[in-house]
Amino acid sequence: MHYSTLADIIVVIHLTYACFVLFGFLAIVIGVYCNWVWIRNYPFRVLHLACTAFVFLETVLSITCPLTLLENFFLRVSRVEGYNRSFIGNLVSKILFYDAPEWIFATIYVLLAIAVVIYYILFPPLRSANKLQHYKQIRSGVQ
Repeated sequence: MHYSTLADIIVVIHLTYACFVLFGFLAIVIGVYCNWVWIRNYPFRVLHLACTAFVFLETVLSITCPLTLLENFFLRVSRVEGYNRSFIGNLVSKILFYDAPEWIFATIYVLLAIAVVIYYILFPPLRSANKLQHYKQIRSGVQ
């Protein structure tokens, strides 16, 4: 496998991670108000909290994301630069990386992390199937 292909795979994984953090939170917020039971799923919520916490820690500690480092390593090794990447690699990279001041991203990441923790506390996940079923019955009005 070519190193440039590995770089493309890494940038797609990176975008998937970012989408999970962002759209996962949006789903939680919408789900709370639409009474979606699945957003109270314990493994989903713990994984989402952990992924968000990782982004928060990278931000406050000024650490470059390991996925970015790995992607850049594969690009350097493959000697592929700029628009010489594959179509997918170039497209996903443009979606994921914006040219804006670092403080804007840091502010967004910190605010998102705070919001995720607040929602985790106010609308905690439910660990067992029985609790989920009971919660579903309460939300639907069945006693």
